[in-house]
Amino acid sequence: MAAVEPEREMVRRILPLSVPAIGLAVVLGWVFDGPGAAASAGIGAALVFVNFVAYAYSLAYAARISLVLLYGVGLGGFIVRMGIFVVILLGLRQLDWFSTIAFIAAFVPATIALLALEIRLLGGRMQADLWTVPAESKGVFR
Repeated sequence: MAAVEPEREMVRRILPLSVPAIGLAVVLGWVFDGPGAAASAGIGAALVFVNFVAYAYSLAYAARISLVLLYGVGLGGFIVRMGIFVVILLGLRQLDWFSTIAFIAAFVPATIALLALEIRLLGGRMQADLWTVPAESKGVFR
């Protein structure tokens, strides 16, 4: 196992950018449609980063146990987190001040920006530095 888990390192590098991103979403929401939209946009942007942290830490945990669990968390975790998002969105839509448009207008660009940043970080030297495969699991089946 690597000394530093790559998932945790990604969180360490990306999470500080969440505060300005959420702040930008709140300011833009306020400018375009007032305080309800500001809160909605802030929640949308924050959920992107909460999802990212949950995904990274669940992958890091699963990777310490087994490859099968890692694959299960990678695929099944996505479905579980999307279900949680749907429940959160449906709950928020019941509130008078909540703006679905502002939420989506912040959620989608924040997701795209986060994915672009992940690609940039993993496409560079970080991936080669952090990912290691233990000697006993290099294609050897018992």
